[in-house]
Amino acid sequence: MALHDAPVLSHPLARLEPLAPAHVDDLATAVAPGELWRTWYTRIPSPVEMAGEIDARLAAQAEGRVAPWAIVEPRSGRAVGMTTYLNLDATNGRVEIGSTWIGREAQGTGINPAAKLLLLSRAFDELGCIAVELRTHWHNHQSRAAIARLGAHQDGVLRQHQRWHDGTLRDTVVFSILDREWPAVRAGLEARIAPRLASL
Repeated sequence: MALHDAPVLSHPLARLEPLAPAHVDDLATAVAPGELWRTWYTRIPSPVEMAGEIDARLAAQAEGRVAPWAIVEPRSGRAVGMTTYLNLDATNGRVEIGSTWIGREAQGTGINPAAKLLLLSRAFDELGCIAVELRTHWHNHQSRAAIARLGAHQDGVLRQHQRWHDGTLRDTVVFSILDREWPAVRAGLEARIAPRLASL
């Protein structure tokens, strides 16, 4: 299995499908409530940018640099977000989970922890990774809290790491989960998801 492969990954609360142009309309609809793309501390494509973003991620996948998925709500079959394996490092057994967003109407439904469970399970159990990295903007407090809830450890902050689209400089907070930590992280995710599963 190659790190840039993006097979279908399924859970009762979330399905990850290989990202494809067919997801454009769903994703353009998902991003509209709250105009998520206007959030200054993250990069989320607007409805008119969605097709170009999908094409860019697929081009990077063809070069072996990323593995992109659409996040699909299983009951409706609609794509409600995107996620990607980045910084693929087969030699050292590492990937980064990033470039993730979920539409406002799907937030708080259990779909995000279920998607993370699928991505982490593939990384550790199928691909044999020894570490999975997650990064976010210093000012993205919602994302930082969500990553910490996974059981990831903060490795540090890359100060003035990137020049942002509005000209500001991004400080990037770096988290990781190690293979020896994965059993506890998995148990925590499964416990969080359990009440949602019981209500299906």
